[in-house]
Amino acid sequence: MLSVCPYNGGMKQIAVIGGGAAGLAAAVRAGQMVRTAGASVRVSVLEADERVGRSILRTGNGRCNVSNAHVEPGVYCNADFVEQALRQLEETYYVRDPAVADEEQLPGLPARNAVLDFLSGWGLVLHEEAEGRLYPVTNKATTVLNVLRSAAAQLGVEERVNCRVESVEAPAHEGGVFTLRLADGSFFRAQAVIVACGGTVARDLLQGADVPFVNPQPVLGPLRAHMAFVGAAGERGSRKKKPIDWLAGLNNIRISCAVSLLREGAEVARQRGEVLFRKYGVSGIAVFNLSRFAQAGDMLSIDLLPDIPSQQAPLWASRRHQLLHERYGEALTWEHILQGLTVPAVTAVVCAAAGARPETKFAADDAAALAQALKSIPLQVDGVYNKEYQCQVQRGGFGVDAFTPTCQLRTTPGLFVVGEALDVDAPCGGYNLHWAWASGLLAAQGAVDFAL
Repeated sequence: MLSVCPYNGGMKQIAVIGGGAAGLAAAVRAGQMVRTAGASVRVSVLEADERVGRSILRTGNGRCNVSNAHVEPGVYCNADFVEQALRQLEETYYVRDPAVADEEQLPGLPARNAVLDFLSGWGLVLHEEAEGRLYPVTNKATTVLNVLRSAAAQLGVEERVNCRVESVEAPAHEGGVFTLRLADGSFFRAQAVIVACGGTVARDLLQGADVPFVNPQPVLGPLRAHMAFVGAAGERGSRKKKPIDWLAGLNNIRISCAVSLLREGAEVARQRGEVLFRKYGVSGIAVFNLSRFAQAGDMLSIDLLPDIPSQQAPLWASRRHQLLHERYGEALTWEHILQGLTVPAVTAVVCAAAGARPETKFAADDAAALAQALKSIPLQVDGVYNKEYQCQVQRGGFGVDAFTPTCQLRTTPGLFVVGEALDVDAPCGGYNLHWAWASGLLAAQGAVDFAL
């Protein structure tokens, strides 16, 4: 026989499924609004894990890249929907918090931002780093989680851990309640539900809803790849059974460069930043961002001279040869020409890509080959590496056309879907967490309105 979650003395319920960033933001915001309204509504977070917020602790290498100082909808997948949602949040957040809206804006601070005001309103202090990345001033992800959990506790939000929801059933009639069936055989009833768990878990919860769903693919992670050439001079086209493993010699070497993702010769995307070579392929922020679009069989082209246009690279190489030839004379080698530009391990790869060896004499007519190799070291993509543990987010989820800008399912009033459960993702830099906070806040406002 199924047991029923008690109604806390007849109180209405808002259920938040998932205690990650989006779920905790939604729970705190809903609790805040309920208290302001003096309403008899209980907010509960139902988390399948043994604790809430574990995903927050993993972000930013444990530092938590909370947001970005320059959030633009255009960086997101399904940018039009994100733009509508973010605009909706800015238009409604301050109306519901007149005290915050009336605060004097201190000089030198950025324009109002609902997400940042929400977090700072509970005491979180942030600092800005390169490219607008915002981190807690403590540089600890635990600080972010502690602030959110403390806020939730202060507002009376209920945390239910080790509580796995297996399905969400819509009300049988207008004015009815949602039924959440739990793994332990009990069920939980609520006037409004916020689904804040990503991936196929969210899909399984809403099996009865006819909503387009894009199967999630882990992204923002390293790529498995191999060098798309065999060896050095005299070895191209050889029939050696075991080609040289160039990546093994580059393992753990970092370079600053630009990387292009190519498919059938056409550029799909390009990123500039740091690349970290690994035995299995490549990592680093630039690669993470390209992983959002990469497919097995695509090519990566590493550009070691990103500030020099391709058409000018041969002239640059020729002038470098002239300069260094004056210093070294006839003793000038490929190693000399690359010294000061690349570390020895990278020098060996550049030479191999050009069909030369580091100790080979460098001649004037080698400038074109040098330029080509520096502008395009080719690697072939084999896939995303170690998807489960290395990737930061998942691309895919419920199609956004089925939802209002408040993240409410159009066909099921009172049911909201947020964060990674929607087909919204962005590059590294705090954008994905910003969407998690923002969508959680939007859904909370809508859920409280609906429950009341």
